[in-house]
Amino acid sequence: MADKLLKRNEVPVAETWDLTLLYKTVEDMEKDLEKAGVLADKIAAFKGKLNNSQAINDCLSLYEDFSIVTDHVGNYVSLDSETDHTNSVVMERSDRVFNTLNDYETKISFMDNEIARADVAVLEKAKQESERHAGYLDDVLRNKPHMLSDDTEKALTALSQTLYAAYDSYLAAKHADMKFDDFEVDGKKYPLGYSLFEDDYEYDSRTPVRRAAFKAFSDKIRQYRNVTATAYNTCVRCEKTLADLRGYDSVFDYLLFGQKVTRDLYDRQIDLITTKLAPHMRKYARLIKKIHKLDKMTYADLKLPIDPDFSPKVTMEEAKEYCVKGLSILGPEYTKMVEEAFDNRWFDLANNEGKCTGGFCASPYQKNSFILLSFNGRMSDVFTMAHELGHAGHFRACSRAQSILDTNTSGYFVESPSTMNELLMTHYLLKTSDDKRFKRWVLANMVSNTYYHNFVTHLLEAAYQREVYKIIEEGGSVQADTLDDIFKNVLTDFWGEDVELTEGAELTWMRQPHYYMGLYSYTYSAGLTIATEVCDRIEREGAPAVEDWKRGLAMGGKLDPLGFAKNAGVDISTDAPLLHTIELIGNYIDEICKLTEELG
Repeated sequence: MADKLLKRNEVPVAETWDLTLLYKTVEDMEKDLEKAGVLADKIAAFKGKLNNSQAINDCLSLYEDFSIVTDHVGNYVSLDSETDHTNSVVMERSDRVFNTLNDYETKISFMDNEIARADVAVLEKAKQESERHAGYLDDVLRNKPHMLSDDTEKALTALSQTLYAAYDSYLAAKHADMKFDDFEVDGKKYPLGYSLFEDDYEYDSRTPVRRAAFKAFSDKIRQYRNVTATAYNTCVRCEKTLADLRGYDSVFDYLLFGQKVTRDLYDRQIDLITTKLAPHMRKYARLIKKIHKLDKMTYADLKLPIDPDFSPKVTMEEAKEYCVKGLSILGPEYTKMVEEAFDNRWFDLANNEGKCTGGFCASPYQKNSFILLSFNGRMSDVFTMAHELGHAGHFRACSRAQSILDTNTSGYFVESPSTMNELLMTHYLLKTSDDKRFKRWVLANMVSNTYYHNFVTHLLEAAYQREVYKIIEEGGSVQADTLDDIFKNVLTDFWGEDVELTEGAELTWMRQPHYYMGLYSYTYSAGLTIATEVCDRIEREGAPAVEDWKRGLAMGGKLDPLGFAKNAGVDISTDAPLLHTIELIGNYIDEICKLTEELG
């Protein structure tokens, strides 16, 4: 571990992503920003004329071009800022560009409303004349009952930067304002930062260091709990207001509408996992306590690896080899993409001040992807890479096959390709050795990373989030004390008496940006449920299952969640896939316990 957290300009270039793959220079991006303005003017010239199929399709063709340019420009400035929120030049450029893009969007905000007012016969003719626009036109008609007047839509678009400013406030507090002091254990000082804590200390097998890091981290973020709560309350109140304005029955219906998901599917995912998975995970927590000979099992200990001395360290070269071989079942074209990602600096691996925590994959339309994470040389990093490469493969497939207007896939299954890759990596590793200790490590890694992260961490976030929205739906608001209580109750319900909730556990609500993205947290477990079933099918059937899977990925937004899962051979209209996945997790934990006994 480094003695200090580096500044961005101190990071080796090889550890950063190469944004010149998107634009060679900032000036090239600025030229495209101007181009977007010209396209917006051309679209605006159609105002009052979108009453025939020819005009509609001509306008949407321009909108496709506009969407591609703004997608590239927006990704460029966003990606630049995500790696260093302390860089005022980059942050100011990002604000300026997004304000300009917002002005362009405001100028063309009439488009959907005017298209929706056209006769149904005209719209059907437009769909027949341009298959590329058919999906978009279907969505326009679907949204029609919730559209407001042209002037109101224009005002809301103009205010969109302000309406969603709560997220910017959260990020500024988290990445720019929070300055962590070193903490001390037995006379030795340790550096601390957001990513250092979440990517390193939470997994540290030295109990005094791990628990001291948890306390120091919690003490620091607690200082920002009220401003963070204010930002979050502003966000959810805004969402409730928009739901009411657009005539939705509830804020839940508003947030699920874009995902094309029913409230039943959403609630089932949370309720079944909370009740059915908890006993298995409590058993896993007891195993961690036993193996590490802990005096007690606390919240700060939950991410301890089963076998820390065995967990292999990996270099970037080894990580590449694992990803290439582990994902090779998806075919030579996919393997070529994985190699390209490593060879051409798609990854931003550095751990520097001001960098966004966690990991994500951004995929500008018909360009390469950009993947952010902090590489610590652990095998778990390989799984994170495989996860994000799943997103890259998904959006490469659909952007090559679909119009940009059909690449906006439902959030319900957007995490399926990513979690599928983690499972494929696990199955690959299990076939490479018969050694019991290695097998236990692989299974434990799958439980503690793939399933814990998606079926526990994000699921508990979703359960907490649902309680917040219930309060908001009833006309209330949420403050720091309320959010602390909600999260603590969710953790208590899940972990029971098997895990002591260390002071600071209740502050976990402060750590996740997903809360500012609508109902997103629950989709991790939803996506992994589909992935688990499909992976099982691939293991049994091989190539036919792989081809079905890849064909579904290429369909993009043309498939709703039920259709996507059905294409892959999974029926999510019932609770059977979810119950089967939970049963598998329980079996994996039982196997880990058995192997632990055999290993002595």
